[in-house]
Amino acid sequence: MNTETHQFQAEVRQLLDIVINALYSDREIFVRELVSNASDALEKLRLKQLTDSNIYQPDKPLEITVTTDKENKTITIADTGIGMTEADLVENLGTIAHSGTKKFMEALKQKQEGGADLIGQFGVGFYSSFMVADRVEVFTHSYEPEAASLRWSSDGREGYSIETLAEPLDRGTRIVIRLKDEYEEFSQEYRVKELLRRYSNFVGFPLNFNGEHVNTVQAIWSKSKSDVKPEEYDEFYQFIAHTDEKPLSYMHFSADAPIALNALLFIPRRNPEMFGFGHVDANVALYCKRVLIDAKPEGLLPEWLRFLNGVVDSEDLPLNISREMLQDNSLVRKISDIITKRFIKHLEKLAKDDQETYREFYAQFSRYLKEGVVTSWPNKESLGKLLRFESTATEPGETTSFEDYVTRMKEGQTAIYALTGPSRSHLENSPYLEAFKARGYEVAFFTDHGDEFVLDSLSSVDGKPVTMIDRADVELPALEEEQKDALPQEEAAALEEWLKGLYPDKFSKVTLGKRLVSGAAVALQSGNDMGPEMRAYMKAMGQEVPESHPQLELNPSNPLVKKLSALRTENPELAQMVADQIANTALLRAGMLDDPAVLAQSSQALMEQLLLK
Repeated sequence: MNTETHQFQAEVRQLLDIVINALYSDREIFVRELVSNASDALEKLRLKQLTDSNIYQPDKPLEITVTTDKENKTITIADTGIGMTEADLVENLGTIAHSGTKKFMEALKQKQEGGADLIGQFGVGFYSSFMVADRVEVFTHSYEPEAASLRWSSDGREGYSIETLAEPLDRGTRIVIRLKDEYEEFSQEYRVKELLRRYSNFVGFPLNFNGEHVNTVQAIWSKSKSDVKPEEYDEFYQFIAHTDEKPLSYMHFSADAPIALNALLFIPRRNPEMFGFGHVDANVALYCKRVLIDAKPEGLLPEWLRFLNGVVDSEDLPLNISREMLQDNSLVRKISDIITKRFIKHLEKLAKDDQETYREFYAQFSRYLKEGVVTSWPNKESLGKLLRFESTATEPGETTSFEDYVTRMKEGQTAIYALTGPSRSHLENSPYLEAFKARGYEVAFFTDHGDEFVLDSLSSVDGKPVTMIDRADVELPALEEEQKDALPQEEAAALEEWLKGLYPDKFSKVTLGKRLVSGAAVALQSGNDMGPEMRAYMKAMGQEVPESHPQLELNPSNPLVKKLSALRTENPELAQMVADQIANTALLRAGMLDDPAVLAQSSQALMEQLLLK
């Protein structure tokens, strides 16, 4: 037997200290690292077998074996892969002891923040074993038939030795980790089994632990879509989502540029947040070459996609990366952008090609799309086009989209008109609606809580502004038939001035206009005023609500308004009571009457005036 001893240089010991103390937040990660290396070794041999028939032990199956020994405090990870020659040992396990060390240290100095993500580029995952080891031994035989059987050994402090063994070893590599006392948990069967199932359940080769095959579910996301059967998608979803239900829909795609990426995302049939479970995090795991990086990585998906289940796998990610580093990783942000855009495209296709499934999806998950409109500025218009709503052009229960709305716009119409409220029936009786119906304009109905925020955030679709019809700045063309029996212009102007005098602080503007067709009056939001839903929200949160500046518009053709004009000279006291009733009713219907008791008081006063005097 021949043994050679090599000394680590000072800079190598410094690097090992970085790897052990700074790179990994969880020492258990060494299991993931070594299994990943074993999988890479098997893949290299598989590719070698395609071009080289001269393989040592050619019939030996490609597999990974992990064993634990509680008595001796060891854990062993073995593979039947490509193995290593003595030169390979020096090159592969000594890389950081030579030029790689210097390059790494220089890169780390240049990138002072987040530099740890560089470590994965220098192949030091093997050295993570020294986080828990007193000593590490590597037994290996190359795929080359004439190669020697070798033993590499190191305590990670002074250096390493390479010994040529007399007895031949099986092909591949076997790593024996002799654990420090404080880390003997990694020689416990239950502990290691849990780690293998968490991090390495989808490695591409059989993984055996203490005689048991543990990776029984295939990583179907790494396959071509044409090679995966529908029932395999269902089974995989049921496995990762812990459910007996089939998914409502799924998206499976691969990309090579700008990032190498495989993703498989599932839409569940039910929204758990609708059943009292509160806020639910996305169940989308991040992998690198089928090895788990993080089961629930922060920032991988935008918050509005938290209803998804699935897997994202990118070989461009450094495997040696902790959860903390993921949050600041620019590559993860790029992956998030790619997935988000792809998923929006998936929903667009679903809405076009399978409307029934999209209706099911929308019934469960529309609130997330709306959340995306509010929170995801780059995608808000794409998400806005996925919204569905009833309108004056649809039958009750039927929905339409903004794109369909645009196809029905009248000639010369430049805006999309919308109105929010608690129900369709409520909106159909809105005083705002009659002016638009009279002109033949379609009005979209939005009846969910928060829709006011959504429409304000959306602002436009395909260059056409989404306009709330309760706003004072909405400009409408004159009706083809002018209002009949309207107050003469001189009387209308006098009534307008009288009302302005009555309400100098209550309304920022009082007009007799052409918006209304039959109703007496309508209260309108001024352009920059906060809407009633936002005001109610701030009030409920105990926050100070900004002062509003509503405008009042009266219909000069309405009999009540014409009578009011006469009363202001005939009976000023009664005229003021009628005016108060008209104004407060308009504010109430607009959701802008802060204290409904005011309306009750004016009604009481009016009835007393009419009936008791």
